[in-house]
Amino acid sequence: MTIKVAHVITRLDLGGAQQNTLHTVRTLDRARFAPLLVCGEGGFFDDEVRQDGSFRTCFISSLVREVSPARDLLALFQLANLFLSEKPDVVHTHSSKAGILGRLAAALAGVPVVVHTYHGFGFHERQNPLVKFSYVALERLCALFTTRLVYVSRANAQYAQRQGLGSADGATIIRSGVRLADFPAAVDKDKLKMSAGIGRHKTLAVSIGNLKPQKNAADFVAAAAKAAAAAPEARFVFIGDGPQRKALEAKAFALGLNDRFFFLGWRRDGAQWLAAADVFALTSLWEGLPRALVEAMRTGLPSVCYATDGVVDVLKDGENGFLIPAGDVDAFADKLTRLLTDETLRQKLGAAARASFGPEFDIDGMVRSQEDLYDRLTAARRG
Repeated sequence: MTIKVAHVITRLDLGGAQQNTLHTVRTLDRARFAPLLVCGEGGFFDDEVRQDGSFRTCFISSLVREVSPARDLLALFQLANLFLSEKPDVVHTHSSKAGILGRLAAALAGVPVVVHTYHGFGFHERQNPLVKFSYVALERLCALFTTRLVYVSRANAQYAQRQGLGSADGATIIRSGVRLADFPAAVDKDKLKMSAGIGRHKTLAVSIGNLKPQKNAADFVAAAAKAAAAAPEARFVFIGDGPQRKALEAKAFALGLNDRFFFLGWRRDGAQWLAAADVFALTSLWEGLPRALVEAMRTGLPSVCYATDGVVDVLKDGENGFLIPAGDVDAFADKLTRLLTDETLRQKLGAAARASFGPEFDIDGMVRSQEDLYDRLTAARRG
């Protein structure tokens, strides 16, 4: 019996949740599973999936990231109608908006098995308490209609328990995988650096992510300005894009980093930039399990990161990188400077970082774990 699985995600931006979801629908065992991808429009991968004949995609134009009561209600009914017509055996949702609307729609349509993966949370401690309360209440409601909650990190499972979303004991953990064999990537470091106007012999700190409040790139810019004073040969790169880019470029210019800090936008060669870098930096205020950090550590880079959520699952302070309390720019800049100026320390921590990842982080292992979960849950419903 073929199990029909509908994966629902808000938008196909260039992020870890999106890339892992795409890999899943592409590589699910076709002898056992028939995948359907459901998503909103306007993402980085839209054209690519439209041309990909290995799976079906349904775009829901009303499914948007922003809170929009009228469009959200329309998306709910469009999703429910889709599930009624497609009759999936499993609906697997990803991301906050798609997680809420997708699970409610699955319940309305009577979908037998509903799975949701938390790649992070749509609520956090820095929100207005009323806003956070509203999001948590919605998540608790949706949990009532969810057959299984999946987490990408143990820290996320523990946080969910504190919010009343289920017990962390025995929680289903399926890591956000990467193709481990692809890291470190082959690269001509000198050529790549010079292509962006960076000198061949400059030490390089790289960060990757979406330029939105969660990723908090402003702190990376501020720390870079402090580190630049002590490490004049250092250069800084941010790979990614988003609504804050212009303001961050202006901030970098105002701090005197106009020829030392480079915003490169979204790029397909992120793995090569990691291989060309000396240090990885991440100033996110909340995370699930950042794919870019896993890739950087697997590449053999020492990292300096804010100690948030899933980051602490893999990064151990002083062992394979440095953990900094979120918001402490001075401490972040201090550790960033140490790594940029001490090659021996970089090599020591980088080697330990590369050794930190076993098979549970392999992206194909991630898919096999999801397949096993679908098999178990659908069998339990039939039995």
